[in-house]
Amino acid sequence: MSNFFGSVWWMIVSLGVLVTFHEFGHFWVARRFGVKVLRFSVGFGRPLWMRRGSDGTEFAIAAIPLGGYVKMLDEREGEVAAADLPQAFNRQSVGRRILIVAAGPFANLLLCVALLWGMFVIGRPDYAPVIGHVEGIAARAQLEAGDTILAVGDRKTPTWSEAALALATAAMDREDVPVRVRSAGQQESVHTLELSSLPAGSDEQHAMQAVGLTPRHQLLKPVVGRIEPGSAAWGVLAEGDQITAIDGRPVPSFDDIGPLVQQVGARAAMIEVQRDGDRLALEITPRQRTDPQRGRYWALGIGPQPGQAPAYDARLQFGPVAAVPAALEETWKLGSDSVAMIGRLVSGHASAGNVSGPITIARYANASAQLGPAWFLNFLALMSLSLAIINILPIPVLDGGHLLYYLIELAKGSPLSERAMAAGQYIGLALLAGLMGLAFYNDILQLLR
Repeated sequence: MSNFFGSVWWMIVSLGVLVTFHEFGHFWVARRFGVKVLRFSVGFGRPLWMRRGSDGTEFAIAAIPLGGYVKMLDEREGEVAAADLPQAFNRQSVGRRILIVAAGPFANLLLCVALLWGMFVIGRPDYAPVIGHVEGIAARAQLEAGDTILAVGDRKTPTWSEAALALATAAMDREDVPVRVRSAGQQESVHTLELSSLPAGSDEQHAMQAVGLTPRHQLLKPVVGRIEPGSAAWGVLAEGDQITAIDGRPVPSFDDIGPLVQQVGARAAMIEVQRDGDRLALEITPRQRTDPQRGRYWALGIGPQPGQAPAYDARLQFGPVAAVPAALEETWKLGSDSVAMIGRLVSGHASAGNVSGPITIARYANASAQLGPAWFLNFLALMSLSLAIINILPIPVLDGGHLLYYLIELAKGSPLSERAMAAGQYIGLALLAGLMGLAFYNDILQLLR
């Protein structure tokens, strides 16, 4: 229940910040051009709080925190006194109207840069991009456990988050990609991941598993969490034992136990463990089992301890000056990725399951807030940029739809007819309703899973 209330709270905080900046962009530019603003509202519906400014503008916080609006004086929405006509939005030149409408997305773009700057200055804790286990495509590319990923294609990967995002993007495009790594012996080399060989039905949300890469920080420690009664380890090993070697071969993670046991087979093996500070060497003979998926295999009959998130071992951080170009570069990179993702969704190269709604956004807001201020700033920056990009799409009802109308007006020398604009609004509402329906469907499906 605490997760539920935390998700709701952080979603309200997030949307409040993003919407306020977006609408303030419209408000500030409109005021600079002398347009009268009737209401500045964060949220929709019945106002919960309202204050009237000295110029008559109403500032309100409304009950439904899923957006906001700036209502300007406009002859199309009501009668306007003759003395106020110069302050009406519709009486402004088309150039001014374009700037007023574009100011909202531009404000979100500036906010994204500012938030990323703050994130870089604070320093975002993360995991080092070190490979823990390889198989499949990664093994064929001769990547090895202990390699540090330095770059994927032309993108540097200072942390595992950057490496995972770059690999997931390449996996969605099914394109072979060069990966530059540094081995445990400090030797740099370039390997090509043949992502074009990924099966067509591979889920891009699990790209790392499909590629065959497991990061070091996700490996389970080789600690015995449970022992099956009557198994080979029953009465020999104990819960809490940390297995350090099998027949003299080191065991860095729990995933390494299975392959080593298969090499032992039916003969007795010396299992070295640490128990209560003591080092013990215990003799165990694996027993053969049969599984419909795996066939016949040898097993000790043990399971791992429940995994706990390890401590961060990397930090993405810059000084106040160096953080400025870093924030601009990151904004460009995130923007390019977002636009490319929209293109993949439209073309069918990415699953429609990637479209998320308010439930998923709320969960991510809560999760990022629990990770600390830097991660929450990172989340807000991505949401602010997404809001800017979505609003600039040429869909009637959104800012981009209005900009499309004004560009047509510039081209033809006169405004579109009210009938044409009304038809566009209906089309825009239908598109938004369909998109929101898909987003809610994906949210509910994710919750059920």
